[in-house]
Amino acid sequence: MKREGSPWTGLWAVVLKELADHLGSARMQLLEGLIFLTAFGATYTAVRQLKATVAEDPFVYLKLFTTSQEPLPSFVAFLGFFLPLAAIALGFDSINGEHNRRTLSRVLAQPIYRDALLVGKFLAGMFTLGISLLALWLLVTGMGLLVLGVVPSGEEVGRGLLFLLTSWAYAGIWLALAMAFSVVFRQPATSALAAMAVWLFFAVFYDIVVQVIAQAVRPVYGFNPLEQLAQARVSLYLSRLSPNTLFAEIVLALLNPEVRALGPVFITQLEGAVLGTPLPVGQSLLLAWPQFTGMLAALLLLFAGTYVLFQRQEVRA
Repeated sequence: MKREGSPWTGLWAVVLKELADHLGSARMQLLEGLIFLTAFGATYTAVRQLKATVAEDPFVYLKLFTTSQEPLPSFVAFLGFFLPLAAIALGFDSINGEHNRRTLSRVLAQPIYRDALLVGKFLAGMFTLGISLLALWLLVTGMGLLVLGVVPSGEEVGRGLLFLLTSWAYAGIWLALAMAFSVVFRQPATSALAAMAVWLFFAVFYDIVVQVIAQAVRPVYGFNPLEQLAQARVSLYLSRLSPNTLFAEIVLALLNPEVRALGPVFITQLEGAVLGTPLPVGQSLLLAWPQFTGMLAALLLLFAGTYVLFQRQEVRA
């Protein structure tokens, strides 16, 4: 049957309704609690370490995000666990929840196409994650300013905003994955477990799998630097298929201005470089650009796959 009108009719009605549901739900209250604990823990950890070096470090504001002290991890490490879990919590029942409540066919009986429904739910989840991330970033920045008494430079603020954008895209990957499973499985518990299993695989087991494959593909016999380099490159290429690795490398380049390369580097490639000299924010962004575009590509592919599956799915109860 030929469509009539725009497929995006009713998009913002869906976005606003879903956003209101997210912000007023018990999940958001749990997220707010985690946000406060994360900000407090990260700031407390960083401040204890940085008080002695405030006058010496030109990028003390960025150290708020990366400094850790046993037993507490850094703010970046907190985000590595917090963002996938928050995104999965927001998206695992976005479609199958409508099926189980028998409301999907009622919604689509209105002048709203499936396109607007799916995109609206995704945008509402992204806006909720964006609000949570912005609140978290402002809390850490504000508490750091109050305790350390150091005003960040314009370059540090720029790097912090790029880090915020990167974290948002990283969370979007897990949101798109959770929504894909919510389309595939009819039970919310099954889709939540499937999304958690993928997250655990990349967080715990993927590095082990990569090492095993790299040793099988490029074995090293004795002390051979060229074979070791080839194995390291295979391991690096495979590990960059994981969103966790892409996120970690982008964060490393953005929050550590002294970083000049991501991966193995020959001595000859460092000829003329002044080691220890920080890069401008534009050069750091260029360094991390392939990883950033890789994360965006993963996000778009996951959402496109979800879109195709949802378009072909029977929605009648």
